[in-house]
Amino acid sequence: MCGICGELRFDGAPAELGRITRMMEKLVPRGPDHGGSYSDGAMAFGHRRLAIIDLSVRANQPMVDQRLGLALVFNGTIYNYPELRGELRALGYDFFSDGDTEVILKAWQAWGEDCVARFDGMFAFALWDANRRVLFLARDRFGIKPLYWTRDDRSFRFASSSQSLLAGGAFDTSIDPVALHHLFTLHAVVPAPRTVLKGLRKVEPAHWLRIDAGGSEQGGCYWRLNATREPVARSESDWVDAVHERLMQSVRKRLEIADVPVGVLLSGGLDSSLLVALLAEAGARDLMTFSVGFEDTPEEAGSEFLYSDQVVARYDTRHHRFLVPNDEVLRRLPEAVDAMAEPMFGQDAVAFFLLAEQVSREIKVVQSGQGADEVFGGYFWYPRIATETAGTPVERLRQHYFDRDHAEYLRLVSAAYAGADHTEALLAERLAEPDADDIIDAVLRLDVTTLIVDDPVKRVDNMTMAWGLEARVPFLDHHLVELAARCPPELKLREGGKHLLKGVARGRLPDAVIDRPKGYFPMPALKYVRGDFLDFMRDILNSQACRERGLYQRSMVAELLAAPDQHHTRIQGSKLWQLALLEYWLQRHL
Repeated sequence: MCGICGELRFDGAPAELGRITRMMEKLVPRGPDHGGSYSDGAMAFGHRRLAIIDLSVRANQPMVDQRLGLALVFNGTIYNYPELRGELRALGYDFFSDGDTEVILKAWQAWGEDCVARFDGMFAFALWDANRRVLFLARDRFGIKPLYWTRDDRSFRFASSSQSLLAGGAFDTSIDPVALHHLFTLHAVVPAPRTVLKGLRKVEPAHWLRIDAGGSEQGGCYWRLNATREPVARSESDWVDAVHERLMQSVRKRLEIADVPVGVLLSGGLDSSLLVALLAEAGARDLMTFSVGFEDTPEEAGSEFLYSDQVVARYDTRHHRFLVPNDEVLRRLPEAVDAMAEPMFGQDAVAFFLLAEQVSREIKVVQSGQGADEVFGGYFWYPRIATETAGTPVERLRQHYFDRDHAEYLRLVSAAYAGADHTEALLAERLAEPDADDIIDAVLRLDVTTLIVDDPVKRVDNMTMAWGLEARVPFLDHHLVELAARCPPELKLREGGKHLLKGVARGRLPDAVIDRPKGYFPMPALKYVRGDFLDFMRDILNSQACRERGLYQRSMVAELLAAPDQHHTRIQGSKLWQLALLEYWLQRHL
């Protein structure tokens, strides 16, 4: 797990190493163990390393293979690198290091662009082929690892974060009206390649980019998710057994492919609790687990310790429990916003930031339960969409999922940002893509391949990597996701959702953990806004910077400030927090 950056010049000038240095400085938290750079005329790379696999200096980056004329910067983990290494050795390739980084170099030389489809893991990398004078970039299937870029007539630049690219030089930081519509409709999700800033783009999940020294650009998709039924139907018990087997494989390789200890972020929910149970089944010993909680409100508990403690007791983990008071949340909130590569509305972003700080003092790698709800149908809106009979697929999704309808959006933003319903148009197109048998198949596929990328997945990466902590997400193993996508949706949604995971958990976890109502990483103070938190948001939205920016209609700002507890989205987010967070992010970053 690392931070990467680079520049390719098209104008005949050499890449500017001073720019690479400035970009690398912003990536130090992602890679505190080592920093390095590389240049080859028009091309330059920067890298910050978090040493997880092959801890020796031989695995430092940028990694250069002089004989092949290749250089690489890589962020992530390739879990099947031992198998690929053996396959490449059989083709005649020799290796000078013991980790997964060098496997990417040899795989490119052997298979070209097709190498990416062979990788099993989470990754974002950039490879310079000096012989062909070509830069090749790729991102994993679910966008677990970030990869941002910007370009003009003179150069192409890329990095693991927007902060790094902003440090590297000017680009168009005006607001993208289409992205703004997505942001306020899909609770801060802006599907790739857009971001809220016009000049900042990101490589799409499961895609690659190829740019030559003259600036010509090609791109492609190397993986798509099939959400149709299998030719031969399975019984429910067969599905439970199959999910158990695949999930065990996923958990085991995320435990074993590391040269440092691996712990678990234990929320107390079914997903992370099941990871603890399966890690114990896989033979993990002296497992470290970590939980965080916050102050209660009259409406909502601020922690799930009641449930996580039961899992700790059953599996005798080495547990660390942190309780964060509200005044600490408010004091540290600016740091959490600074760690966001893009605006994040999820109330648990700050929770992950504060938890990751504590966890990073004990360990370098954790497994986390993100993705289980999207893959196995755990959210309350899925059954509601499934039972709707009227309307198009996107209309049914909008009714239960969108934060605000287009008419309300037009009341929110100023005339300069008003326009067509960009979000409904985009999602209608995505939901109509082939190879989905049912509306829920299409919705779950949209969620796991598009929406999840810029909500929980990005949030976990940004907040853990702010402290040099690698988070691995077993529920987003592509073999497991492919299996679950073929399962009949009615089986996944049975008994409130995640029926298959509950079947796997039965007997491995306390029934109270399995049968509890669906929980969320709680931080009530950012959902039920009052007191100091309300004052904080009022100051942001009434600031001179906010007024001069002119994003919002002041009448809507006043309406939300007057009664924040009365304005929540369909999935129970605070609309006031959304406005304040975006404005605060812009103030902190631009």
